[in-house]
Formats: sequence, C-alpha cells, structure tokens
Amino acid sequence: MKKGIYCFLQEIGGMSLFLPQIILQIFKPPFKPKYFTNQLLQIGVHTLPIVSIMSLFVGMVLAYLAYLQFKIVALEMYTGSLVSACMVMELGPVLTAIIVAGRIGASTAAEIGSMKVTEQIDALSTLAVNPIKYLATPRFLAAIIMLPVLTIFADVIGIFGGYIIGVWQFGIRHRIYINKSIDFLAADDIICGLIKTMFFGAMIILVSCYKGFTTSGGAEGVGKATTSAVVISIVLILVMDYFLTIVLF
Repeated sequence: MKKGIYCFLQEIGGMSLFLPQIILQIFKPPFKPKYFTNQLLQIGVHTLPIVSIMSLFVGMVLAYLAYLQFKIVALEMYTGSLVSACMVMELGPVLTAIIVAGRIGASTAAEIGSMKVTEQIDALSTLAVNPIKYLATPRFLAAIIMLPVLTIFADVIGIFGGYIIGVWQFGIRHRIYINKSIDFLAADDIICGLIKTMFFGAMIILVSCYKGFTTSGGAEGVGKATTSAVVISIVLILVMDYFLTIVLF
C-alpha cells in the first residue's frame, strides 16, 4: 500500500516537473510547422471517423432511452433537449477525450518509449535537438487545438443521432425536436464543454509523453508504459471532469 502511494506521488511529481518544460519550449525558436501540422492530422483528421461513429450511436442510445422514460409522463417532446444537453455538456467532451487517450495517448507513449529504449532520444540530444521540443511540444499544442474541434463534431453528430431516433423512429415532429434542443442549450454550456476538452487534451499528451520519456526495460517496458499512459489518462479525464464541471458550471 505504501509503495503504491509512493509510486503514485512520484508519478504526479514527475509530470508536474515535466509540464513546465513542454510549455517553455513553445516559446523557444525554432518553430517547425511540419511537425505541428502532422500532429494536427494525427490527432484531428485521423481520429474523426471513430469519434463520429461513437458519437452517432451514443446520441441514438440517449434518444431511445430518453424517449421511453419521457413517454411515461407524456413529455416526449423533450427528448431532443436531453440529448443535446448531455452531448454538449458532458458526453461529447468526455467520450472524445477517452477516444483520443486510447488512440493518440497509446501511440505517443509507444513511439517515444521505443525511441527511449533504443537510445534515439539520446541521439537527438547529441545532435543538439531538444527532444521535448521535437516530440512533445507539437503534440501538446495540436491536442489543445484539435480536442475542441473533435468535440464540436461529436456534439453535432450525437445530436443528429438523437434526431434520427426521435424524429424518424418515434415520430416526434421535426420542428418541435429542433426547437426544444435549442431552447435548453446556452452559449455558456457549449463554451464550457469546449474548455474542458482543452484541459483533457493537454493532460493526455502530458501523461503519454512523460510515460514515453521515462520508459525503461526494452520492449516489455514500452508495453507497460503504453498501457499505463492510457489507464492514467482515462482516470485523470474522469477526475478532472468532475472538478472542471464544478468550476465551469
């Protein structure tokens, strides 16, 4: 038990010291647009299909369950309200971040971890290339930018999934569904949901890069670092979501 607590505190301390190093390198020249745009594609464009599928079916399930419950009290018209509120305020940001943690967090930890155990990171330092600026900073910036963009797509597609069930399957009138969805959404709800994802994106890259840079033990160590990065990221997303919800809403 004591050993586990010690390891946990050691990880938190290590990541707390690693974060300022990433942020500091943002403001140091040179800036390599190629590395940055590549990460935008990896985190954003290449993750969009799986985020779209996830959000579509989440929206459909939400609408199906909401309609069944609202029908009991003759409030079926509010199905769209529940779907839109849940997607924008909670499920869109959190599920998108979890998808990114599983896809990008794992690949980042594995890639950097492999470079660490094969001494490629040491080679970068020998060539006067800062490994953090080369490997971590572009990912950090790209995640902060692309997580909100992905979340917007997830929100829209999730609400559309609810529309499919509510209007096409259960016969709620089109105008009623749209109006009720809009009436129960405020601009602050959308903005706060997007702010959440910026913190999630920064945290995912911080954890995965830190685990990659501290990898040891060959191929087995890379596997452990990858698994640990994904698990820690998902747990921290859920914990951070609670505190951000209290602060923002």
